[in-house]
Amino acid sequence: MSSRIVLATCLDMPTGDGDDLPLAEALTGLGHQVSMVPWDQPGVDWAAFDATVIRATWNYTARHDEFCAWVASVPRLYNPAPVVLPNTDKGYLAALAAAGLPVVETAVVPPGAEPELPATGEFVLKPSLGAGSRGVGRFDAARPGAHQQAREHARRLHAAGRTVLVQPYVDAVDTAGETALIFFDGVFSHAIRKGPMLEPHARHQVSGDALYLEENITAREPSADELAVAERVLGHATAGLAEPLLYARIDLLPGPDGPVLVELELVEPSLFLTFAPGAGDRLAAAVSARVG
Repeated sequence: MSSRIVLATCLDMPTGDGDDLPLAEALTGLGHQVSMVPWDQPGVDWAAFDATVIRATWNYTARHDEFCAWVASVPRLYNPAPVVLPNTDKGYLAALAAAGLPVVETAVVPPGAEPELPATGEFVLKPSLGAGSRGVGRFDAARPGAHQQAREHARRLHAAGRTVLVQPYVDAVDTAGETALIFFDGVFSHAIRKGPMLEPHARHQVSGDALYLEENITAREPSADELAVAERVLGHATAGLAEPLLYARIDLLPGPDGPVLVELELVEPSLFLTFAPGAGDRLAAAVSARVG
């Protein structure tokens, strides 16, 4: 039986960003009716769909409260609301670190608090509600005026209502890059390499028209250590769930003692389906299994 499946986008990008074309084509090939509908489009009867898959909802960080209300209201949503809602704020990294997972060192600084900045080395300030590297700043403690510039950046983020995350800059990313491992139904599908995004002393805008920054992406085969860390993180994230997550993206940096988690993306617009042959088919099979 044909099922009605919607890939949720946003009014800023109603037909998606191109990443989901292999998924839409594969789902259509399986006999499903597939449409792309903005999550913020008024008057949509989301209950009319057999499944809603969160995809190119790029503007959700700027409209967080509205997005969370939408997530809580949609039946048959994937990933499900109890998973998505806490994952929209990257403050979850502190909880994962407290659980003993290898996470990049992260200090959480809410609005009204003054960040404690590293005395030495390079460090990063970013909003806990953010996507596509927007609002991220890289600073070098050895550079004159760097701490003042960092505090000004934090004040701008706080003025926009954002909680700030302070992290060391993992300089190995300049040569090795960042590895994103993508899982469908709890099974590893593919990985990509993200080249370094932050130039020294760079500060990306807190607000503006761009929904995300362009990234330098290539396909990558993860190392055994990266795969082991990703599976450990995913196992922790899915403990107690009745079924595997439809999708998960686990972003790792090369730390001095092995891979460290920088983001666990369970509500993520980019799964890089066009970088891995068969990835769209694998995700489509997982979606199709959920609608029967």
